[in-house]
Amino acid sequence: MGDVPKADRTRRALTAAPVLLAFLVSGITAVTGLEARAADQPTPTARGVWLADCAVCHGAAGRGTPRGPSLAHVGLASIDFMVRTGRMPLSSPHAPEVRRRSPYSASQQTALIRYVASLTGDGPAIPRIDPARGDASAGGATYRLECAACHSWAGNGGALVGQRAPTVTAATEVQVAEAVRTGPGTMPVFGRAAISDRQMNDLLAYTAQLKHPSDRGGWNLSHLGPVSEGAAALVLGLGALLVCIRWLGERR
Repeated sequence: MGDVPKADRTRRALTAAPVLLAFLVSGITAVTGLEARAADQPTPTARGVWLADCAVCHGAAGRGTPRGPSLAHVGLASIDFMVRTGRMPLSSPHAPEVRRRSPYSASQQTALIRYVASLTGDGPAIPRIDPARGDASAGGATYRLECAACHSWAGNGGALVGQRAPTVTAATEVQVAEAVRTGPGTMPVFGRAAISDRQMNDLLAYTAQLKHPSDRGGWNLSHLGPVSEGAAALVLGLGALLVCIRWLGERR
């Protein structure tokens, strides 16, 4: 086949340009229409979210079912903690209550928390905290006495019988205070007789420091404590000593 004359190629390009432009415009219009229809979709109401994701276990009125406990008088603090940390809703009644990303937006979380609180009645409110007024040194003493046995001295969490205590460093100050006052899961409830509001601020000031430790000793070894430090000293220190002994013995 011979080459197509330049004039014919130019004519064909000019003829095809309107067709391509029409396809492009129609594609943009279709995409814009889909986005507009998606934007017009109503956001699920708090009641709708509750009935779809929560009522199957807790009942439409929050009074419980054979699949889940009653939420009567659990309080706003407990509801806020469970929803904000993604521990609720569960995929099944037997799924573990662990921290995960919430399937709801921040506004949906707020609306759902208020709706559930209106169903469940009175209970512990969200604690009023002021960590800036806390004494981290005193909070460290409270933490080591009441919290470190389960959550580890560095706040990384720890293994318990059949479960694991969660990390403290992933929680916000409000969530830590809510957990202290409500005792989620198998965690005990610490009332004001056990940890006063002043001690709570001290504790929160200390846990805030755990999120960004100074590690003045250098290599932190994942903050596992004296076991990992002793193992490193044994392997590295004793290993180096054995190498030296072998080298000296070979020289003789």
